[in-house]
Amino acid sequence: MIHGQAAQAKKIVEQIEADLQRQGHVLPPVQGKPLRLHVRDHTPLGEVARTLLVTFRQRSLVGLTLLTAQAFFYNAIFFTYALVLTDFYGVPSERVGWYVLPLALGNFCGPLLLGRLFDVVGRRVMISLTYGVSGVLLAISGYMFEQGLLDVTQQAIAWMVIFFFASAAASSAYLTVAETFPLEIRALAIAVFYAFGTGLGGMIGPTLFGELIETGERSNVLIGYLIGAGLMMFAALVQSIWGAAAERKSLEEVARPLSQAGER
Repeated sequence: MIHGQAAQAKKIVEQIEADLQRQGHVLPPVQGKPLRLHVRDHTPLGEVARTLLVTFRQRSLVGLTLLTAQAFFYNAIFFTYALVLTDFYGVPSERVGWYVLPLALGNFCGPLLLGRLFDVVGRRVMISLTYGVSGVLLAISGYMFEQGLLDVTQQAIAWMVIFFFASAAASSAYLTVAETFPLEIRALAIAVFYAFGTGLGGMIGPTLFGELIETGERSNVLIGYLIGAGLMMFAALVQSIWGAAAERKSLEEVARPLSQAGER
């Protein structure tokens, strides 16, 4: 619609509604005031910068915090997973792949089983909860690893449980950025925060963990785990205080489109 293709937009929406009705769904009546949008072929970079850095500065900081924390947490652990197994548990390199399966299972089940709660319980609560629980569990399992209380199977189970919550947390970070900015810049906002988050967390994390693992000291690896846990808990706190509550609201209600015309 913004690009002047109202007929195409109407056709797509009508097709989706028709498919749902054929499946037996009853569509509720449309609520809220209709929007009047100005046609535009692009969004100027100056307007993008002003929206991210001024209009929605708080949301930008929340999104950057969430994506940076999950990038450090995810990449630091996942990309050093094999080193921990081979260096500290003596797992032959050809068998490391089998221990990735529990990690994959936790990653798959987390969003699948917890996803609905983000609408039922609420975005702010669930994002804070999944980030916080991930951090706490990593700190606990890191301490148990440092004390030598876990065998390789127990370590794999611990990581599986951690990533059950962390995968939902990471998914919710992208969802938060996508929902809390005007429709014209949602994709760009995700790209910007992903780039910064990956640069800050995704590159530093694996490098730091690799150095810590090379020392051969479990106590040094624990330091890395505690940093990752601390970042996740800090992100949970930031989200709980400043995160936007977007559940059960239209996206236009959460963030007014930049091209929306003024009220008459």
